[in-house]
Amino acid sequence: ISICRDLPNIEVITFSVNGISDLEPLHQCQNLSELYLRRNNIRSLDELFYLKTLPRLRVLWLAENPCCGPDPHRYRMTVLRNLPCLQKLDNQAVTEEELSQALVDGVEITAPPARSPVESGWSSTASSAAGATTEPQSQLLSCSLQDTNKTQEELDMKLVPRDKYSSFSTQETDCSCKKSNNVLNAILLLMKELDAEGLEIIQQTVARRLQAFQKKELQEE
Repeated sequence: ISICRDLPNIEVITFSVNGISDLEPLHQCQNLSELYLRRNNIRSLDELFYLKTLPRLRVLWLAENPCCGPDPHRYRMTVLRNLPCLQKLDNQAVTEEELSQALVDGVEITAPPARSPVESGWSSTASSAAGATTEPQSQLLSCSLQDTNKTQEELDMKLVPRDKYSSFSTQETDCSCKKSNNVLNAILLLMKELDAEGLEIIQQTVARRLQAFQKKELQEE
């Protein structure tokens, strides 16, 4: 997610189900208001250190990450103590009572997480394989499509049909769909940063690509 360092004006980011473990690239996104990080590889709540500098962050979805730990109350209190401006956490509205309780039960995060040199923002092959053994492939596909469709809804674009990949095997569907949706999400988010001239260039490039695909299909027939 290092590309986020070059997107200071981005307002909504959807990175769910992507094996992300490092939130440092987000600390420069000063206009960020909604951040979706469900089911990633965020191991420590110390990563919240990078979100504390985001003045407009109001919605955060962090559930189903290792950092949530075995105690849901302590996890929620710690998040709210460090991000008291949140209005919704994990799709649940934040109350004034919770914010007051967070000052007592939450842990204040004052330093960034310690990191080994080999750590990166994307999960390794081993961790991806481990995740696959604990979660059905069909559920992974469903979540990925939901996240992509949410981004498209925010940009008033046509949704991806759920049966689009039905002709592929389960494993091929998961791999190809997940990669395609990651690329699609990145493109849609970046489009929000473009002006009219940039969008015209995108339109012309897409038109040429479509013509090339149509020509290829006609040749194969």
